[in-house]
Amino acid sequence: MTRSMRRTHRMLKVTGAGAAALLALSACSSSEDSVSARSGSSASAGASGEVSGEVTVFAAASLKESFTTLGKEFEKLHPGTEVTFSFGGSDALAASITGGAPADVFASASPKTMKIVTDAGDASGTPAAFVRNQLEIATLPGNPDRIASLEDLTNPGLKVVLCDRTVPCGSAAQKALGASALKLTPVSYEEDVRSALNKVVLMEADAAVVYKTDVRAAGDKVEGVDFPESADAVNDYPITLLKSSRNTGAAEAFVELVQSAEGQKVLTEAGFLTP
Repeated sequence: MTRSMRRTHRMLKVTGAGAAALLALSACSSSEDSVSARSGSSASAGASGEVSGEVTVFAAASLKESFTTLGKEFEKLHPGTEVTFSFGGSDALAASITGGAPADVFASASPKTMKIVTDAGDASGTPAAFVRNQLEIATLPGNPDRIASLEDLTNPGLKVVLCDRTVPCGSAAQKALGASALKLTPVSYEEDVRSALNKVVLMEADAAVVYKTDVRAAGDKVEGVDFPESADAVNDYPITLLKSSRNTGAAEAFVELVQSAEGQKVLTEAGFLTP
């Protein structure tokens, strides 16, 4: 073999070794990219699975039907979650929260009762209004007493119930009565709007001042009567995440559902007004 042929042979060996090295590096890089892609996929799957566990929601009694529907929808959207509700008068719920009751989300029927929670430093972030609600008179089916106005509720012998003044529906009723310069003495003040409505449903009262949403939820068990003064007493409903939340990821996701187009559709179909 000549000197020139030996040089060519050595160069081919070096080139072959370099090519092999490049192929090995390329294969390694492809393998790493593949692992990286799989890791990224797992990370995304992990991220999408973060919403899990139990979410406890304290909500105004008037939200019962619509929030129950949204709770079921939330559990379908996020398998492995469970939404637990506590419905009642907003003032009582606010007192429970400031007293240390464990909850993740609070939805109040008025800014005033929400302020109890924010003033105590128990809200996380700024509460946002998500719906509004307007008053209506609930009468017995067929409206046998021919109630046509707020003033008619002052007729002697008529048994009328109101929500307690401390709860949002009661405060709104007092505002409407004040705007009309009317004085009404009810047979009872109820702890929340559902208790007031049930007095009419059970025929223990002739009429009650409640929310439009409650009249709609009761179906043919009562009849609703609109009155113009209700426009002066529309309640904003704020919602907030709570600092005591033990499941902030799921709690935030529930609030997002309530505020979403889908959530708003459920709420407006129940009779709520958009904020």
